[in-house]
Amino acid sequence: MRIPPLPKASLDLTGDKATKRAVGNRPANVTSPITIDAYNPEWPAMFAKEEAAIRAALGAKALAVEHVGSTAVPGLAAKNRLDIDLIVADPADEDAYVPPLEAAGYLLRTRDPDWYGHRCLWTHDHGVNLHVFGPDCDEYLRHLILRDRLRTHSEDRDRYAAEKQRIAQEHPMDMALYVQGKTAIIIDILKRCGLR
Repeated sequence: MRIPPLPKASLDLTGDKATKRAVGNRPANVTSPITIDAYNPEWPAMFAKEEAAIRAALGAKALAVEHVGSTAVPGLAAKNRLDIDLIVADPADEDAYVPPLEAAGYLLRTRDPDWYGHRCLWTHDHGVNLHVFGPDCDEYLRHLILRDRLRTHSEDRDRYAAEKQRIAQEHPMDMALYVQGKTAIIIDILKRCGLR
């Protein structure tokens, strides 16, 4: 796997930028407190079900479907929401993948054309964030590297879990501050993986 560079900055989820990236009738703000739950051993099976639905909807258009984020790391506490990365040939070509995913129960909720062409679809209950990127995307590669490091290095996993708990307690109703608050520890762990 190619080693991508460290991220230059986290995605800005605040103010007007948050409003501009929103698609459809998604809420502008968090509607209930951010909570970090103990690891759920059901998460891998839940991912397998979602992966099967995504692959059935897209066939060969799904170049990769990966379970990423904290729910993909055994033993790691997480928000009870799966993060899945989907790689397609061109995220900007929404007509190629959004309609079949909508038919399978996913709704387009985020469009970030200036950030790796990222799109994000949610399930109706928002139990899944389906992140869409193009091939060889730096952010996708960072997701895999971070996930794999946390799976194999319990000290980093535990540090990350403690930091997520702290930030969620400090900013229980602000997803932008929660995401920004995790940036420093994520960069520190990625540096341990050789990213520069």
